[in-house]
Amino acid sequence: MKYLHALYFLILLSLLPAVAWSEEVKISEEDLPSAVSTALANNPQLKVSDARWQIFRSKIAQASSYDDPMLTLKIQNGVVTDPFNFGKEPMTAKVVGISQQIPFWGKLGLKGELATKTAESYRWVVDERRLELTSMVKEAWYRLYYLDKSTVIVDRNIRILDDFISLAETRYTVSRGSQTDILKAQVGRSKLLDMRITLEQQRRTAQANFNALLYRPAETRVGTIPDFDLTPLSLSEKELREMAYEHRPMIKSLTEQISMGEVELKLADKDFYPDFKVSLEYMQRDPVMGGEGNDMYSLGLTFNLPVQMSRRHAAVAESNSNITMATEELNNLKNKINFGISDLLGQLDRRRKLVELYKNGIIPQADQTLESSTINYRVDKVDFLTLLDSQLTLFNYERELYESMADYQMKLAQLEALVGKELH
Repeated sequence: MKYLHALYFLILLSLLPAVAWSEEVKISEEDLPSAVSTALANNPQLKVSDARWQIFRSKIAQASSYDDPMLTLKIQNGVVTDPFNFGKEPMTAKVVGISQQIPFWGKLGLKGELATKTAESYRWVVDERRLELTSMVKEAWYRLYYLDKSTVIVDRNIRILDDFISLAETRYTVSRGSQTDILKAQVGRSKLLDMRITLEQQRRTAQANFNALLYRPAETRVGTIPDFDLTPLSLSEKELREMAYEHRPMIKSLTEQISMGEVELKLADKDFYPDFKVSLEYMQRDPVMGGEGNDMYSLGLTFNLPVQMSRRHAAVAESNSNITMATEELNNLKNKINFGISDLLGQLDRRRKLVELYKNGIIPQADQTLESSTINYRVDKVDFLTLLDSQLTLFNYERELYESMADYQMKLAQLEALVGKELH
């Protein structure tokens, strides 16, 4: 039994590294679709927009319903000196009545239609917020990618400069180099360390922003963002514009607001006609002084007199202004969409061409230049300044490559939010 326990213990120990390794992989892996889904499920601002929509959905039934009927219970023509003696005066009666307020024909339907269109406008606002949040998550994601890649490049170049410092010190000890070369390399290394500190701070800020979008603790660790290929985009400016006009939720929301104004205008016109109140009362009378005490009833129809014309004309003017405002807001949005599509397409084309240029031309050439400068420096064919310049040139181009890649995807996310649809 003792040996069996020892065997179990050894098996458990052998499993611990695997468990720890799987936990590490789990932490380090990141998945953009999952991040977007988490944000859409948890983000408080989106929940606020959804709750606002639910509020206005609940107003539809309220707006399209009649007011409650009114029940009347009263004593009519009672004698003051003997208030509860119903057999003293022939005109005394116990009355039960019911009345109902009835809006002018068509008003109730228009109120329900107005509430429905109002709710619809807020429903599209929820979809618009979803688009904005998705775009923000994607932009934060690719921002983290760029910062991570920049940090990797900085660390690699620190190691390269360490090699340069060792090389310069070796040459200095044999009187083939100068102390100035060593100092220049050390200054360059210190600058990279300064950049490393800045990148760490930017990474923490970007991570906190990313976690805030997903509504989770700011200190939650966001692992390394995996590499990606640029998402191709083959749609023309005209096709993207048509897509935006068809799919963009804010366009649909403003269209509903225009319809709301039109319904408000119809309702304001209806307000020039009276509302009605129908009432029915039953009066029970006791026999008094030989009289039979016949029961009686009262049927009535009352309505307001729509004589306050200034108020009604002002309501019509307000509705017209709402239509104009929503129409011009829609025109302004379409104008922004047209400009935004054109601008983003230009930036995407520029970034795509830069990525191709850096990958296939500039960076391989700069890498060869650095390698050649290193070899030539060892044999005294170039000075140390040329070697540092080659290293710095490659360093800058590598950072610009990843900046262009990240910016391309960020601009694509902005374009998707602009047109209201994913483009891949």
